[in-house]
Amino acid sequence: MLTIDIEKCSGCSRCEVNCSFFHSGKVGRQGSRIKVVKMEDIGIDFPVVCRLCQERYCTKCPESAISIGSHGQVVVSGSLCTACGICETLCPIGAIELFEEMPYVCDLCGGDPHCLKACTMGAISFEPDQAGETSLKPFKKGSRGLTPENKRCRFAQASSKELRESWTAERRG
Repeated sequence: MLTIDIEKCSGCSRCEVNCSFFHSGKVGRQGSRIKVVKMEDIGIDFPVVCRLCQERYCTKCPESAISIGSHGQVVVSGSLCTACGICETLCPIGAIELFEEMPYVCDLCGGDPHCLKACTMGAISFEPDQAGETSLKPFKKGSRGLTPENKRCRFAQASSKELRESWTAERRG
């Protein structure tokens, strides 16, 4: 699983660029499987990527187009996928999104994540044995009807709350 240390993230978006280029040969945020949420009003940049959650919401695909690979990563079958969007709807943190009629989700680059290589700040780490340890149940409630971008913002806000509170306490202290 990819883990993010938001205290180290500078918001440079190198992870997005490298991911997009590796998968498509093009540079662009839409083609990236990791998306940096920029919360400028509170000074936090938060890369959101598939958490390889316990629940595996995306695997509830009615076409059985989504499976789990040997590294615990999400694998999308282009021949089975009908771009129905169920996977996008079910992901409570917006880590899977339809683009060009395909669900874009982190596939860990086959076990050699390119976003990790691009992160010069050390904000991204890869822990292959951690797949399936994170529960996203707390984010499921209230995610219905939200766009992937809104889900990512909601996840980033909640996940950075503790850090923001520590910063506030340090300023007061």
